[in-house]
Amino acid sequence: MSAQATRSSLSANKEFLRSFPGVMRLLQLATGAAVWIAIASSNFNNTVRFALFVYVFFWLVTLLLYFVTLLDKQDMVPLIGGERWLLTNLVYDALAAALHIAATAIIIVTIESNSYCNIPNYRGACYYKTYVVASIFACLCCLFYVSTTICFSVKKCKGNKSVI
Repeated sequence: MSAQATRSSLSANKEFLRSFPGVMRLLQLATGAAVWIAIASSNFNNTVRFALFVYVFFWLVTLLLYFVTLLDKQDMVPLIGGERWLLTNLVYDALAAALHIAATAIIIVTIESNSYCNIPNYRGACYYKTYVVASIFACLCCLFYVSTTICFSVKKCKGNKSVI
């Protein structure tokens, strides 16, 4: 196989990059990474571990879905690819939105439990601001997952078979 044929088979789908789902996937990846980096930099407790798991797991799967769609290789995915790719993305985003909402609620409750250290003369380690930043990005990430869920639902109802 020539180098030219290999290069063209791995070209980026520029239409997906400019589409609403493509932009939303990038925003999901950016905000999701911001959340789990903020949480991982703190001294988190057992309840926040679930939130960290949700954000890291869905970040990795979103990264995989993004590149499969970007490279236009959804037909190569067994069982859930090809004509089922829109439904796969719809179900994935609905599940991600639901679990992200639960994880965001956990982060917000953690803010409440760390608010004691926000007083001026407190000398111990305080992760209040870290959790506030994480919750802001978490809310944005939830918004992006909900918006792609609505977008894919509308496309599915209209009878589209493509994510783009």
